[in-house]
Formats: sequence, structure tokens, C-alpha cells
Amino acid sequence: MASSFLSFSLLFIAVCSADGFREYSVDRCVFNSTDLSGIEYIYSTYYNKIEDVRFSSSVGKFVGYTEPGLKYAEDWNSDPSYLAQMRAQKETYCLNNVGIDYQVVLSKSVKPSVVMSSTTPPAGKHPAMLVCSVYDFYPKQIRVSWTRDGQEVTSDVTSTEELADADWYYQVHSHLEYTPRSGEKISCVVEHASLKEPLVMSSDPSMPESERNKIAIGASGLILGLILSLAGFIYYRRKARGRILVPTN
Repeated sequence: MASSFLSFSLLFIAVCSADGFREYSVDRCVFNSTDLSGIEYIYSTYYNKIEDVRFSSSVGKFVGYTEPGLKYAEDWNSDPSYLAQMRAQKETYCLNNVGIDYQVVLSKSVKPSVVMSSTTPPAGKHPAMLVCSVYDFYPKQIRVSWTRDGQEVTSDVTSTEELADADWYYQVHSHLEYTPRSGEKISCVVEHASLKEPLVMSSDPSMPESERNKIAIGASGLILGLILSLAGFIYYRRKARGRILVPTN
């Protein structure tokens, strides 16, 4: 579960500059597991922020992106010993560092807290909206989904990007617009590296206490209004019976 939500890069940057121009190279190890098959080694050279040439262990050779880069790629690809050295970097440079960093990340992971709430959608084709708010998790990679009576819901769902809290933690919010059905069960499902199994938060089919209070107050007001109206009508009828009508010429 954890490996499917981790994807990081180890960076090593070498920089040199002259006469206001800057040239630098970047070594990267991109990985989603500690297995060699889940690691990619990438070496890139840049000139004034433009990537000239790149070597990727997935491709196995250099690829040029600019006119000078095409020449570099042609020269370096023609050197078998240099290519062999670059291909070996995936194991010699990346494998050990990835293992260390991967364990550090997992040991520092923090489980998210989940809050589900209901609100009225600002506009749309559905009268109701559920909000699944996920707080205080690390690392950043996370998946939030919805199920309705056990089936995943993909339509009428909107989510924010992972938002940094400036304290190494993140938060994310997912919204589901829907038309309520009697007896249904709607759940927010959260998957994260810190969790051994998905965290499921289900909506309470019963009405919240605040909503019950609003309805009770409204019903009491309606009944009181009916009683006052009836009392007024009875008073009016009694007064009407006591009147003496005087004929006029």
C-alpha cells in the first residue's frame, strides 16, 4: 500500500558559470519502491535553464533537446565505456541512497485525520453536497475517493490539490454533489502511505442534531401560528354574531 503513494527524487546539482551564463548538471533518482525495477536514474545538463541533453536509465542512452545537446548526445552515445558507466549509475548511485531515503520517509509518515461534513452546493444539478476534509498528513501523496452503497463514485466529484500547511503537513478536500436516497450509505475512502489499509469515513444517515433542532423550531412556529390563526377566527365569528344590523332607508 505504501509504495503506491511514494514517488520522490534524489538530486545532485553541479553548477559552473562564466560571463553571466550558467551551465549545470543534475543527477536524479526517481523511485516508487526500493526495488531496482522501481528506480530510474536521470542525468541532465542545462544551459541558462534550458535542458540540453538527458540520459535516462529507462532509455539507456543520451537524448539531445537543443542543437548543442544533439551534438553532445551523438558524441557520448558513440562511447561504449561511457554509456556503460552511465547505465551502471542506477545501481551504484541510486539503489543505496533510495533505500535510505525510502525508510526515512516511511518512518516519518503521519496518519491523516478525516472530517466529513454536509453543505448546500452553491449551484448544480444536485441538492446536497458532502465534503471530505483530510488534515495533517505526511508525505504529500494521497488518494481520496467516494463510494455509494459500496460502489466507487467518479462523477460529480471535485477535489483540491494537496495544500501545504507550512509545517510539513498537508491537507486536501474532496466534494461530492448528490441527490439523497433513503437508506443509502456514502463513504469517503482515504489511502495514504501511513495507513496499512484504507481509512473509510461514512456519512451518518440520521439527521444531524442541528438540523433536527431547526425542523423542531420550524414545526413549533408553524403550530403556534395555526393556533393563533384559529383563535383569531373564533373571536371574529363570535363578535360577528353579537352585532345588531340596523336597516337603512
